[in-house]
Amino acid sequence: MHNINFMNFGLSDEILRTLKKLGYETPTDVQEQIIPLAMEDKDIIVKAQTGSGKTAAFAIPICEKIELEHRAPQVLVLTPTRELAVQVQEDFSNIGRFKRIRAAAIYGQQPIYMQKTQLRQRVHVVVATPGRILDHLERKTVNLEEIRYFIIDEADEMLNMGFIDQVEEIINSLPRNRVTMLFSATMPDEIEHICNQHMISPARIKIVSENPTTEKIQQFYYEVEEHEKFNLLNKIIYTYTPNSCILFCHTREKVDKLLQLMKAKDYSCIGLHGGMEQRDRLSAMERFKRGEIHFLAATDIAARGIDIEDLSLVINYDLPFEKEKYVHRIGRTGRIGKEGIAITFVSPYEIRFLKEIEEYVNYKIPKQEWPSLEDVEQGKIFFEKTFSTRTSQKIDSSAELNREITKIRINAGKRKKMRPGDILGALCNIEGIRVDDIGIIDIQDNFSYVDILADKGSLVLEALQDVQVKGRKVNVTYAK
Repeated sequence: MHNINFMNFGLSDEILRTLKKLGYETPTDVQEQIIPLAMEDKDIIVKAQTGSGKTAAFAIPICEKIELEHRAPQVLVLTPTRELAVQVQEDFSNIGRFKRIRAAAIYGQQPIYMQKTQLRQRVHVVVATPGRILDHLERKTVNLEEIRYFIIDEADEMLNMGFIDQVEEIINSLPRNRVTMLFSATMPDEIEHICNQHMISPARIKIVSENPTTEKIQQFYYEVEEHEKFNLLNKIIYTYTPNSCILFCHTREKVDKLLQLMKAKDYSCIGLHGGMEQRDRLSAMERFKRGEIHFLAATDIAARGIDIEDLSLVINYDLPFEKEKYVHRIGRTGRIGKEGIAITFVSPYEIRFLKEIEEYVNYKIPKQEWPSLEDVEQGKIFFEKTFSTRTSQKIDSSAELNREITKIRINAGKRKKMRPGDILGALCNIEGIRVDDIGIIDIQDNFSYVDILADKGSLVLEALQDVQVKGRKVNVTYAK
């Protein structure tokens, strides 16, 4: 860094205010390089490792440049997984909160009618998985004719998951006069082809971390037979006593089996894999992020792009089949300059695969001896005492932002011809309420939801008991 801060980028007071409340202090390397280019509407190709802060790098300038009164979506972000789509949507919503930017996450296994309802309203940013956005294009339930910014996130994972043809089809449906940004950890030929075909004189940025993976993440491996893995896991849990830990397994069956064993030992644990209902997947991730659950047993759907604050330990319960997956798995810890620990279980016949991983990361991963009985017994006492009494949860970086925002629910919507202007006019007639105190107004068929800013929710709620909206008395409550 060169004494750069976010005020150097010409950002509005609304964005700077949000960044401060979200805890953004100084830009990361990727943010320092990308934000000025994005503010100038340049096409950008970024090769950066996970945990570099790249989502904010494109979300901050885009939120700054969005035209709020424009009805059709102006931004399309493609992500390879549903979990990442939800995370990117939340990042846009948080960063654009005081500018009233609306973002929608569109992905499979969520009811299509709910997404159609969202897309019929004013949505500035659409974050989607490729298959589901194509579904909406075929149904003509999404308008991409006025997209100004197109972002492909985790492009190499799109390729690995077989989405690259769908990505090409989506690109061909977008207006040519747009800004395109592509982010990828690696640059295979197929990704280079997309860049050459669909980008105009792009700036190329390669982020070489000041704290490479081998420095900010302590890596070890333990040699262990398959039938002894759970025994070793118990010893590691008691000796490392992690606040939070992800355990990566090959298959959903292995995840379920590991969960069964862990629950029998009364560990606070939950699973995450592709065989789960989408609402259960999102719930599992949220509970783990908030710190309600200490251990997450997961397949590789949790290995790409998912940002979990203060994750202290990653365990490869199963050695990954692909070298790239090792990097993405352990990259869940040690994010944005923080330190972490990554442990890998390796059976004797897998040593040769470990050597391939070592060549790929250019680092000889040290072998550890199993914890001693004395260390395990001492650690077990500490672990049980600490985690049987601990009730505090992780600090959510958006908690400060949300603390002064109140969402209210009005029992009138589109079917009663309610419009945003009707609600805005009624609220601005309340003494002490200005336009700047009113956030996103979300009008649905039978209800409307309004974000009240500046900690004025109780004032608005009390006043609306005696104020009519569009000439009629309405029932107003706190939104659940």
